[in-house]
Amino acid sequence: MTIPSQFDAKAAEGKWYDYWMKHNYFHSEPDHRTPYTIVIPPPNVTGVLHMGHMLNNTIQDVLIRRARLKGFNACWVPGTDHASIATEAKVVAKLKEEGINKADLTREEFLKHAWEWTDKYGGVILEQLKKLGASCDWDRTKFTMDDDMSASVIRSFVDLYNKGLIYRGYRMVNWDPEAKTTLSDEEVNYEERQGKLYHLKYKIEGSGEYVTIATTRPETILGDTAICINPNDERYTHLKGKKAIVPIANRVIPIIFDEYVDMEFGTGCLKVTPAHDVNDKELGERHNLEIIDIFNEDASLNSYGLHYAGKDRFVVRDEIAKELETIGSLEKTEVHVNKVGTSERTKAVIEPRLSDQWFLKMEDLVKPAIKAVLESDEIKLYPKRFDNTYRHWLENIRDWNISRQLWWGQQIPAYYYGDGKEDFVVAENAADALALAKTKTGNENLSAADLKQDPDALDTWFSSWLWPMAVFGGIMDPENKDYKYYYPTNDLVTGPDILFFWVARMIIAGYEYAGDKPFSNVYLTGLVRDKQRRKMSKSLGNSPDPLDLIEKFGADGVRTGLLLSASAGNDIMFDEELCAQGKAFANKIWNAFRLIKGWEVADIDQPEHARMAISWYEAKLNKTLAEIEDHFEKYRISDALMAIYKLVWDDFCSWFLEMIKPGYQQPIDRETYNKAIEMLEANLKLLHPFMPFLTEEIWQYIADRTPEEALIIAKWPMQKQADERLIGLFENATEVISGIRTIRKDKNIPFKDAIDMKVLNNEAWPTEFDSIIKKLGNIAELEYVSEKVNGALTFRAGSNEYFIPVTGAVNVEEEIAKLTEELNYNKGFLKSVQAKLSNEKFVGSAPEKVVAMERQKEADALAKIATIEQSLASLK
Repeated sequence: MTIPSQFDAKAAEGKWYDYWMKHNYFHSEPDHRTPYTIVIPPPNVTGVLHMGHMLNNTIQDVLIRRARLKGFNACWVPGTDHASIATEAKVVAKLKEEGINKADLTREEFLKHAWEWTDKYGGVILEQLKKLGASCDWDRTKFTMDDDMSASVIRSFVDLYNKGLIYRGYRMVNWDPEAKTTLSDEEVNYEERQGKLYHLKYKIEGSGEYVTIATTRPETILGDTAICINPNDERYTHLKGKKAIVPIANRVIPIIFDEYVDMEFGTGCLKVTPAHDVNDKELGERHNLEIIDIFNEDASLNSYGLHYAGKDRFVVRDEIAKELETIGSLEKTEVHVNKVGTSERTKAVIEPRLSDQWFLKMEDLVKPAIKAVLESDEIKLYPKRFDNTYRHWLENIRDWNISRQLWWGQQIPAYYYGDGKEDFVVAENAADALALAKTKTGNENLSAADLKQDPDALDTWFSSWLWPMAVFGGIMDPENKDYKYYYPTNDLVTGPDILFFWVARMIIAGYEYAGDKPFSNVYLTGLVRDKQRRKMSKSLGNSPDPLDLIEKFGADGVRTGLLLSASAGNDIMFDEELCAQGKAFANKIWNAFRLIKGWEVADIDQPEHARMAISWYEAKLNKTLAEIEDHFEKYRISDALMAIYKLVWDDFCSWFLEMIKPGYQQPIDRETYNKAIEMLEANLKLLHPFMPFLTEEIWQYIADRTPEEALIIAKWPMQKQADERLIGLFENATEVISGIRTIRKDKNIPFKDAIDMKVLNNEAWPTEFDSIIKKLGNIAELEYVSEKVNGALTFRAGSNEYFIPVTGAVNVEEEIAKLTEELNYNKGFLKSVQAKLSNEKFVGSAPEKVVAMERQKEADALAKIATIEQSLASLK
């Protein structure tokens, strides 16, 4: 079989992925083995592969492939999330381009368009994951809007409602005027923006007096229903019982007194707009104030906006400021920086809005989730520092607003049979709802036509919090074999940005429905940033296309490059050089394989140096195996890869192959060759989770393999006790070899020229690696002596002194002159260092680290002088 001179990543990726799929290696069914289960954080159905996905899914694939090699029944469930807001926005935009307005469509007509869009684009990201090498069980692919998944969500809602945990409430919510839906607190991002602070004058009714109030939102004065002052503020006690007049609207509003107002802030007077501020709403409830909502659902002004009706809020802000100035009600304007809430999805500035919404009570639900992570350690977060973030969110949790004013998603299973707010029943389907409505009303004449289902959809997270259970049918049929076998899952790999959105909520759902944790370990990845530490984004143009990177560097190169620098929870400063490093590593492994396969094999005796090389590498392999296990146990995936990288690049390629390599045009003995292949195969097993394509390609080239012998389902190397003594001895040997190579380089002694070496052995010195030293140093004769050798070049390693007799190739006089010059320089350097150290003022006042550094310089100089003097003595 002809082995190509270079690894063709593109050809290998297509060939082996098809091979793995053909032989169904990714698929899992319950059996006698211990399961190892991962569920994918379902990417948005609207999404395409980005660098964050690359990192996240590479880590998952590493874990799942390693579990397969370790004999577990590995199951990685893929899927996508319907992403209510994002998907609906894309469908609305597409319809707009076609001249269709969503408002002109029925729900059924709109959903038909949404499903067409999903069917066309929804599978893109999953197909892209295959290019990465993701070994998901594609037969188990789930979509959060699949019939069985939606049924699970609806059953969950009905169950929680019947337990008294879901309720309907008229509350102040975060309103996204672009998506025209409510958002949970966690879906709002706060950012500092520079705006203006407007100082407005409100006249006191029946007098020439006025009070000044500062606001960042002058347009909301049209919804003002009171002025509030602290009752302890002596400046305004004379205003008790008085009323103020709202500028422009000329509406008379009461002046109320409440200790909520901070006397030290601003003028001490506060405008109260109960429909548009959560704190104002609480004030309004305490003082029975009128509620005036001035906004339409798109944040344009409604009829309460008077002559501004129909205009956008930000347009009105500028126009009303000018009008206020014209009528003398604007005292002054200042530049002001404040935090503005924006929608995570649409980036629109959110509006506080009073609305009827559905809420889930969280106070009791959250308790098992707090205990599992923060008290019992049933679930571990990696890195552990995220425990504090988790604690903060869960100990300060508020009821969850789970309804969204969208059509794309699971429709809330509440059915209204009358006009009152409480005239509804909750059921899994219309037939059950009708039966419940008849019972509740006592009206047997009710028909399906009399029922109207709540138009709102459920929050996407209310769907995905059931993900680890629902993908195995655990909500609809908790006794089914898949659910009982695969749940709870083992590891979850995700980003810390959804620690609360998704991770905590899955934990809450797991304990509520299964009485068990959904997973044991949560590996939180960092963000992928550019070299300037900027978050990667399309708008900045700093995010490379992952598929372009795979095309350029190969999937294995990109995976390796990313993971070499991806320690848990820490951001990655991405640079294409990382992928180039990964590709170079792949080439190194390929060339090592070609080198071994290029040797002629003969039935000859095994030389001593080869026997020792094998013993050492086996010891090194076992030591590295122990390190790898420790890294994986602690979820230090990057460290595990680095340990393998050093083993393969340094120990295997740079040392082991050099030690066993036969002489020019000489054959290698069969025993050593077979061991070399065995060691290479062990390396391939360790590398396979990280570099699946390259390793399977080499594995299949090494020998003709049946499908049952493919690397993907091979056995992880068996760990044995590492011979630490042998490893230590080899480190000493490398020091000697390095000394020989330095002398050859400095004295221009060609490596092809064999040289003699004598060793002054100052203590009992193991000689096991002498054969290695002779081979790698090209030493003709290695002799142990009891006295120093004159007329020789010398170096020290450990407690031994090594002498290489001078040959005709070295000019002794020139060498003595060179060494003398070097000696004089070092003595001068030593003198300057010692002068500094003898200065009591310096030693007493300089930092301890600086003094220690000077002492180290002194010690190094003394050692160097001693070595040079020995070399001179041996040459004279």
